[in-house]
Amino acid sequence: MAFLLNKASTISRFASSSAQKVNPSFLQSSRRGFHIELGAREKALLEPHPALIRFKSTKKTEHLVRRFGDVLALVVISGGCYEAYVRKT
Repeated sequence: MAFLLNKASTISRFASSSAQKVNPSFLQSSRRGFHIELGAREKALLEPHPALIRFKSTKKTEHLVRRFGDVLALVVISGGCYEAYVRKT
């Protein structure tokens, strides 16, 4: 009987500790890191490099490549569905 009382008190203690309200502003501040200014090396690495400008994609070509990939994916999926339908019937 003492074992059951001890177990019940442990469960009630756990439930009461988990039911306590936590300040939401504390959670938000603990999730964010501290802001640290970038050093000279990091700033230099983030600047655009003139030798890499020719490799920069434009929005138009990026859109065309994405559209081509979408169409190609649809063709492959529809071909697979058709092949499964033909084998089943």
